[in-house]
Amino acid sequence: MSDEAGDETDEEGLTYAEAGVDIDESEAATAALVGAAGEFEGDYAGLVDIGDQYLALATDGVGTKLLVAEAVDDYSTVGIDCIAMNVNDLVAQGVQPVAFVDYLAVEEPDDETAEQLGEGLRRGASQADVALVGGETAVMPDVISGLDIAGTAAGLAPHDGLFEGAAEPGDAIVGWPSSGIHSNGLTLAREAVTRSHDYDDPFPPNPDRTIAAELLEPTRIYTDLLETLRNHETHAAAHVTGGGWTNLTRMGAHRYDITDPFDAQPVFEFVQFEGEVTDAEMHRTFNMGTGFVAALPPAAAEAVADATADGRVIGTVAESDEEDGEVAIRGLSLS
Repeated sequence: MSDEAGDETDEEGLTYAEAGVDIDESEAATAALVGAAGEFEGDYAGLVDIGDQYLALATDGVGTKLLVAEAVDDYSTVGIDCIAMNVNDLVAQGVQPVAFVDYLAVEEPDDETAEQLGEGLRRGASQADVALVGGETAVMPDVISGLDIAGTAAGLAPHDGLFEGAAEPGDAIVGWPSSGIHSNGLTLAREAVTRSHDYDDPFPPNPDRTIAAELLEPTRIYTDLLETLRNHETHAAAHVTGGGWTNLTRMGAHRYDITDPFDAQPVFEFVQFEGEVTDAEMHRTFNMGTGFVAALPPAAAEAVADATADGRVIGTVAESDEEDGEVAIRGLSLS
């Protein structure tokens, strides 16, 4: 992914907004909703003080990844995504997920689809080590076309167990790889790959898989990192989701110099080529190979990287002249 390629496609390449999702407008709408509903603590979850600990709640869905599943009639993995998108947000705040409840809205009930969704939810719950505590299925033909699935994860954290939530200049950044495209940016990815391909077509970098299988690769669950992060001086963490690498600025308005990111999986190069998407737009939309990061003092960062199977120090935190912070990665400056 070269800067030259990005420059050449600035005028005609796809953007996330043109594909149908404007991140700035989405964040503004979320802020308006939160403001109307009242204050709550936490960047990733709502917190309720229940005495000697916090009860944390996070809610999310799978987004337009469902449209890929619908196109190939395979919903067997999106339940994993639904759980992952919620529990990973709890981990980013220092919260131990303990339970999950799902909400399925359908145009019309279908036992086979429901069974596939349930299979994914069970697998995701097992990976995250959370209890599935029921859910709700709503049949709403006048509201829903097809189906939508979302859920809420509940977690617990002692008062001194939460991450501070703010990185400090001088911190090192530890990163962990993603499993692929995860559950963000699918609106752009779908628009890009269906310009010239069908979902059932072989995936060019690996013809033994279909394009749909690559796009449906489940989101990685990062709950296994929590104990290690809690046992070291973790200042802040970030789940790299919508907004791509600009998510790091949720850890504070600093400069995040990413000097050793994980390689982006072939699916990203494929999406970029098919949609003529610029490098900057790719990094503002997708995780680009790194799904979770944490900011710690350098010695603690090395210890965390050594204590986890595939973590490594990928960059540093410095002061920034940008009001909202910035991320420097692969020759790009994102803010």
